[in-house]
Amino acid sequence: MSNERYNARETEPRWQRVWDDKAIFATKNDDPREKYYVLEMFPYPSGRIHMGHVRNYTMGDVVARFQRAQGKNVLHPMGWDAFGLPAENAAIERKVAPKAWTYENIASMKKQLQTMGLSLDWSREFATCDPTYYKHQQKMFLDFMRAGLAERKKSKVNWDPVDHTVLANEQVIDGRGWRSGALVEQRELTQWFFKISKYSDELLSALDTLDRWPDKVRLMQRNWIGKSEGLHFQFGLIGAPAGFDKLPVFTTRADTMYGPTFSAISPDHPLAKALAERDPKVAAFIEECHRMGTSQAEIDTAEKLGFDTGIKVTHPADASWTLPLYIANFVLMDYGTGAIIGCPAHDQRDLDFARKYDLPVLDVFVPVGSDERVGDVAFVPAKTDTVQYIRWVGEPGVMTCEEAMKRSLEIFEKDGWGKREINFRLRDWGISRQRYWGCPIPIIHCPTCDIVPVPDKDLPVVLPEDVSFDKPGNALDHHPTWKHVKCPNCGADARRETDTMDTFVDSSWYFTRFTDPWNTTEPTTTSVANRMMPVDQYIGGVEHAILHLLYSRFFTRAMKATGHVNFDEPFAGMFTQGMVVHETYKKQDGSFVSPAEVLIETVKADLVEVSIPSLSKSIMAENQVDTSPRRATLIASGEDITIGAIEKMSKSKRNTVDPDDIIGTYGADTARWFMLSDSPPDRDVIWSEEGVKGASRFVQRLWRQINESAAHGKSAPAARPAEFGPDALAIRKAAHGALSKVSTEIEKLHFNVCLAHIREFSNVLGEALARPGTPAPDVCWALHEASVILVQLFAPMMPHLAEECWGVLGQSGMISEARWPQIEPNLLVEDTMTLPVQVNGKKRGEVTVAREATNPEIEAAALALDAVKQALDGKPVKKVIVVAQRIVNVVG
Repeated sequence: MSNERYNARETEPRWQRVWDDKAIFATKNDDPREKYYVLEMFPYPSGRIHMGHVRNYTMGDVVARFQRAQGKNVLHPMGWDAFGLPAENAAIERKVAPKAWTYENIASMKKQLQTMGLSLDWSREFATCDPTYYKHQQKMFLDFMRAGLAERKKSKVNWDPVDHTVLANEQVIDGRGWRSGALVEQRELTQWFFKISKYSDELLSALDTLDRWPDKVRLMQRNWIGKSEGLHFQFGLIGAPAGFDKLPVFTTRADTMYGPTFSAISPDHPLAKALAERDPKVAAFIEECHRMGTSQAEIDTAEKLGFDTGIKVTHPADASWTLPLYIANFVLMDYGTGAIIGCPAHDQRDLDFARKYDLPVLDVFVPVGSDERVGDVAFVPAKTDTVQYIRWVGEPGVMTCEEAMKRSLEIFEKDGWGKREINFRLRDWGISRQRYWGCPIPIIHCPTCDIVPVPDKDLPVVLPEDVSFDKPGNALDHHPTWKHVKCPNCGADARRETDTMDTFVDSSWYFTRFTDPWNTTEPTTTSVANRMMPVDQYIGGVEHAILHLLYSRFFTRAMKATGHVNFDEPFAGMFTQGMVVHETYKKQDGSFVSPAEVLIETVKADLVEVSIPSLSKSIMAENQVDTSPRRATLIASGEDITIGAIEKMSKSKRNTVDPDDIIGTYGADTARWFMLSDSPPDRDVIWSEEGVKGASRFVQRLWRQINESAAHGKSAPAARPAEFGPDALAIRKAAHGALSKVSTEIEKLHFNVCLAHIREFSNVLGEALARPGTPAPDVCWALHEASVILVQLFAPMMPHLAEECWGVLGQSGMISEARWPQIEPNLLVEDTMTLPVQVNGKKRGEVTVAREATNPEIEAAALALDAVKQALDGKPVKKVIVVAQRIVNVVG
């Protein structure tokens, strides 16, 4: 047995070099084996990886290594989501070129990722800012345009007047630009759009086929797409300008058509614009509305403002019923028709508006058995709720809202007052961004020919590198030569499109490019993409559950429509991992300090056992949490530090841990093991120094066990024994039981459960190795087999340690290329069973009996327990009830 400690600092770099030199993880596209594609969302090259990266990529690596051991042709690539504003901001702040900053960060982060021992095919690496990548993106943009899936039109946008750029809704914080802090304005600009709305119904219905996606993610996408059935009708108009005699409206609540007290239109409605042209007060009000952001959340929470136009609308079912028409800041032009019915009793926004402008409130329905009327809170029941209708287009009475809406639609259609219509919340995807560091849109604007696509032979349209950021706004607009070009049609002076693409475009097809990144003429090699896609297991943060995944699903369909692929869904399996969180630490002045600056001392040791269901007591004893009071001080000065809340690791709270420090101190395998063992993978994991130290101790324990077992293995017979005694059979059953459990749980991505089973199996092996005396030949053979299985079980999680142990056990080749061990099903059959024993309804102990034991034998074993005898305290037994294979009840 080796008494030397396992040296991760020496071992891990050595095995990484071997894997790299032999290209162990390179994938061949012509490999005839069953494919398996595992992918983690690729990172933005910020310059440093963080612990969230460590967790995310470790999970994917476990899946990749496991599926490779199953004999599959595994594709596990890596690249860089490299365009975006951070690089541009760095250029402005640091006086460096975005390209130089980006590629320097890529080199740094790649080096860090390589220290993790990830089984990645680095030969497929690319960055989205590589012209060899975005050349093909530009080609697809032109293909989409020719197919009617890309168009240029006017749109409302958030405009930052300081940075001179469009901001996404997420970049508007409290009405101000996220970087400049300037009050955001609404502007109408001509923008490029992808027509994702064309696929609204298909994107929605196909969610039902994605049964390996989290339910919460599918629900988020359903809500974002927002399919709704409702009534389309027209108000008549009294007093409107010439050309406006009807006002089209769409409502999802046809059952409330007898409850409106006003109507309202969007500030961007054509009627509102016509009124603004002749009334400065209307124009001023619309300008005030435009000082809000465009996000639904901001509009919903803003104060409700309206302008009474003086125009009246007439109800479609009764021309004598007139309502005032307002321009309102909470009505959106890009949903429905840009006009609403205001039914204050049953819509909170409408109610807030009605109370502000002293408008009537008419109850259409009330709770069943109640005559209560709406006060300051609107009564908005669910569709399936039953209510008492008191004002309704049909016969008043008690019914569900869903039933009333259905019957209302039938009545309105029958009487010619309106028609049934389906609307979607999903809007077309605006991809134009007024920034430099993005994929150029391959369009030329000619004064004669109008919009002209850049010829395919002239792609890529490459970003100029000699740009200046001295002026605010898009550096491409300020470049003296880049945007000036001849029209490819007529030869006249023309200009390039200076908007670049939203970076979500870059990440909406990269997974397909990975299947053949060497194709220089086409975005994909269709036959290869069709064979290697979809991604079998995609892993990433839930923050990308809507836009990134939805855009990727659209983009794949658009690629199919333009002949680049022949499938619809890009991701067969989706998993969203939890975050890595850590305590926060504050000085007396309120400033945050980092964990590396803090000394934590335990005031009084007090360990409590943490129960892990379905695991042995020996495992539970190892999983202890210190609940003792703790004191934190600043290492440099001894100043008392306040231990704060556990929060997501962030630079602002300074509660981050540097992966380089952890890997340099404990090794990558220790970091990987801790990230997988502490918490279910879909939940947050709390980073703790004690947890990492515990993982490090387990690494050393495994190393000692394998070395000790290897010594016994030398005494094992070369051939498998014909028979196994009880001791050998127990070892073999533990090994194959663990193999079965871990195999099943890896498939389910239950990594923390896998690790618990490995620990339990390690305990059994340790107990067997600790038995005194020289083991019998069959036991030596079983110990060797069990040790080989143990190493293979932890190899996906701790690959460097596994390679080293593989050699210690005398196995040929590398474990990274070894097949997963085969389970012997007969060893999974248990010969005994353990039943809980209750006395008068209270559990007193457990009894282990043969699986074939008869009820009298089980009764006798239960009554022989000391705990049962003490509970009976000499009282006679009235009866014993044995529930087969479940429990024994003793009644005294």
